[in-house]
Amino acid sequence: MAYNNIVTDTKGAVGIIRLDRPKALNALCAELFEELADALDKFEADENIGAVVLTGSEKAFAAGADILEMQPKTYMDVYKSDFLSHNSERLSTFRKPVIAAVAGYALGGGCELAMMCDFILAADNAQFGQPEIKLGTIPGLGGTQRLTRAVGKSKAMEMCLTGRMMSAEEAESSGLVSRIIPLDDLMDEAVKVAGEIADLSQPIVMMCKESVNKAYETTLREGIMFERRLFHSTFSTEDQKEGMSAFAEKRTPEFKNR
Repeated sequence: MAYNNIVTDTKGAVGIIRLDRPKALNALCAELFEELADALDKFEADENIGAVVLTGSEKAFAAGADILEMQPKTYMDVYKSDFLSHNSERLSTFRKPVIAAVAGYALGGGCELAMMCDFILAADNAQFGQPEIKLGTIPGLGGTQRLTRAVGKSKAMEMCLTGRMMSAEEAESSGLVSRIIPLDDLMDEAVKVAGEIADLSQPIVMMCKESVNKAYETTLREGIMFERRLFHSTFSTEDQKEGMSAFAEKRTPEFKNR
């Protein structure tokens, strides 16, 4: 597939996806979601890729969904087509770790897309928000759900009801982002962190990601049991044997992803 809205690249074992609609501040359209899903499919199938960085421009990660694409649609249009369902959640089913490297605006669908990633590294100029209420609608890509889980009911409710933007500093203190990075260093740091993850055992990393995500979807008791069973299963892998042997022998492990 030829891409018109994204650019992909690799650096070692790290896949990079850059949203690339500069005239629209990387607004999310149906074609972009199709391209994003295709790129993710390829990186997931590529055994040489261990982690992915998703980013935009210095001015905007993504300033929202494409309002001009949505504006003429009727209720029956969006209901019958199940609008925003096709391809839009591909990130949330991607098995390898994805880091969102966010600079500038991450608003509406852009904020929701960033929250689908496993964690967010934010540039010091990043701003997050769910301003859909100002357009006479509500978040439709999981904003009311993921934002609430990330920052709590009170702050999520305020942001969704007022459309107020959150600075990088507030986002970090609220738990929405992992760390704040100087803008000039953002991509280098994101690729470095992704590379560190990619150097580990891919199946073990995927198990760890799956287990952390389970915490949002089940009770504590069930989540701990899920974690325990995955923990037990790691002892059937060659990489667990290599990792612990390397520790005992005081050497660097050589994981084989098996």
